[in-house]
Amino acid sequence: MTGPVLQPLVIGVGNRYRTDDGVGPFVADRLAERGVAAREASGEGASLIGLWEGVDAAIVVDAMASRAAPGSIRRFEGATAEIPAGTFAYSSHLFGVAEAVALARELGRLPPRLVLYGIEGESFAAGEALSPPVRAAAEEVVARILTDLAAWQAG
Repeated sequence: MTGPVLQPLVIGVGNRYRTDDGVGPFVADRLAERGVAAREASGEGASLIGLWEGVDAAIVVDAMASRAAPGSIRRFEGATAEIPAGTFAYSSHLFGVAEAVALARELGRLPPRLVLYGIEGESFAAGEALSPPVRAAAEEVVARILTDLAAWQAG
């Protein structure tokens, strides 16, 4: 007997016109091309909670500015672990990804599965192209997310 089919949502956070801040939307686009349910979000915390509300699983992808090497990838189990302070500090919103996860946890509004991928940016200047290390990391995150989704579907 098989269980219900998991309906995951990928949320790509960022601004396409601020170079590496566009990595979340870039990943969402790549996954949508492969038939994965994916949405773009600005990163404002309340809207993120609304996007993942009612889904079985959500994967959020955002740029980081934590002083790690550009293109570094971090993965967090958001449904079960705290997101370290300052991890997604580039957000222009006072209430961003980490704060949305913390608030949703307190309110009981996290999806059963929530994974966050952070990709360290190199540049957040005006422009539409990702820097080479961030683009390479974005392609790696696409592959990792496809692996995550396959594992979740397999149960």
